[in-house]
Amino acid sequence: MQQYDFDLFVVGGGSGGVRAARVAAGLGAKVGIAEGFRYGGTCVIRGCVPKKLLVQAAHYAEDLEDAAGFGWTVPQASFDWSRLVTAKEQEITRLSGIYENLLKNSGVQVFQGHAHFEDSHTLSVSGKLITTRYVLIATGGTPTLPDIPGIEYAITSNEAFDLPTLPRRVLVVGGGYIAVEFAGIFNGLGSEVTLIHRGAQLLRGFDGAVAHHLQEEMEHKGIRILTETQVASLGRLADGQIAVQMRDVVTGVEHFDTVMYATGRTPQTKGLNLAAAGLSEAPGRG
Repeated sequence: MQQYDFDLFVVGGGSGGVRAARVAAGLGAKVGIAEGFRYGGTCVIRGCVPKKLLVQAAHYAEDLEDAAGFGWTVPQASFDWSRLVTAKEQEITRLSGIYENLLKNSGVQVFQGHAHFEDSHTLSVSGKLITTRYVLIATGGTPTLPDIPGIEYAITSNEAFDLPTLPRRVLVVGGGYIAVEFAGIFNGLGSEVTLIHRGAQLLRGFDGAVAHHLQEEMEHKGIRILTETQVASLGRLADGQIAVQMRDVVTGVEHFDTVMYATGRTPQTKGLNLAAAGLSEAPGRG
């Protein structure tokens, strides 16, 4: 019987990969895992956790305003984006360390680096060859961007958590819950927000009455929403702003400090060299 370095090797240190590795190790398997960035995955590093921290920060503007109605005299408040980003970074660094320690304490051998296939039972991680009986690909997803002129000037939710400054004018493209949440976050922190969606209604697939009520509340809070609208192109201006050419609206070209796309995700398979393992992927993926 062929001998391998590991019984199971997990590619990806997010919630799914970490859990699978720990369970397998607990059942007696020799397990290794590789992560190219930080352990914790999308939820901990660039999704649920940091987003909830930003949502909480955005709520305080209304809380301070409401306090006056309950007898409180609140001094003039100011917001510091850089302090929020620093605090966010400290928290996800702490959580990432917990994930990594959980793996080590479970007996999983932890590797730092991107893994790719050499063949169906061999992986290369930062130049080190590793053999394994089984491989679990748990690399999660990555935001998708449309193929339009100037798309390189846009950001996604990945980059939104680490912007150097809070943008004054933000365009959010998308109508799902990620787009809606970030529109609310930027609005709550003081940015002027426009959200555009190619469909007729936000939150497709959700209860229609809830989606309609949410849109009304967002507009009541000052978020400008344009439905059945798409971006035709983006361009960088001399002052650093982004010129956005829109379709199907009379406004035509508008200028924003930041354009954020939240238009779906695709499997993160780029760089895995799946073909070497005899695997294929759907057209347009990776």
